[in-house]
Amino acid sequence: MGFEYGMSDLRTAVTTEAVIKGNQAIFLVADSGGASASNRGVNGLIPARADDLQQYTATLVEWHDLVRRTSFNLFASQGDGRRIMQKTTRNVMNRKVDLDIMSALQTGTQFIGTSAVTMTLALALRAKTVLSLNQVPINEADNMFAVISPAAMSFLEQVKEFNSAPFVDVKPLNAPANRFRRWAGFNWIEHPLVPGVGTSAETLFFYHRDAIGHAVNTGEMQALAGYHEEQDYSWARTTCFMGSVLLQNRGVVQCRHDGSAYVTTA
Repeated sequence: MGFEYGMSDLRTAVTTEAVIKGNQAIFLVADSGGASASNRGVNGLIPARADDLQQYTATLVEWHDLVRRTSFNLFASQGDGRRIMQKTTRNVMNRKVDLDIMSALQTGTQFIGTSAVTMTLALALRAKTVLSLNQVPINEADNMFAVISPAAMSFLEQVKEFNSAPFVDVKPLNAPANRFRRWAGFNWIEHPLVPGVGTSAETLFFYHRDAIGHAVNTGEMQALAGYHEEQDYSWARTTCFMGSVLLQNRGVVQCRHDGSAYVTTA
């Protein structure tokens, strides 16, 4: 198989609980609205209040990938052509899931710094501090994520605390068995499709799971393959209705990163 990114790492790192109505997915964000505890009133009754319930809507967009090969092409080429078609069309859709989620992450308005920097321990701690100041529950280790470029991960792997046993649960240099690496309060996701990847203007994301919603109408999802007898060709198609939306702006921090140092030269 040719080299191409064919997984969706980000779908497991966002909120997927939504009510789907037609082509809309509705997410609920509920909190107290910053309420404070109160004393009993002069009438002896405890004052009542209402929770702050905010609904956010993601529009589900129809996405397709269709691949087709004639029987002659299948016969003349190497490998299992039908299986290859099914695999590549799934890869296309998985990439679209992550790109859709990153598009929603980019709508956040919180940035660290004004110019591109390189990944350091201080940068990770600064992102966590910003989220903590926004009252994001950073102690929820399973819900804190950092989506970074391969270059940013390379810088990170040169940080002694990242590789030192007393500081890490998962030993990143032992083997690539784990897709997420937990360190400094985040689950780190190395992703080759972050905006601007491989340039001096990469965009990295630090966020809490509850800040981003992603919905897929699983009832309408299709992953089909077949054969057209009249025209003698085989085909494979994947169809998905999906949408993503920013739920809580204060739960997402973006960072401009310079990854140009690790780009190959001509």
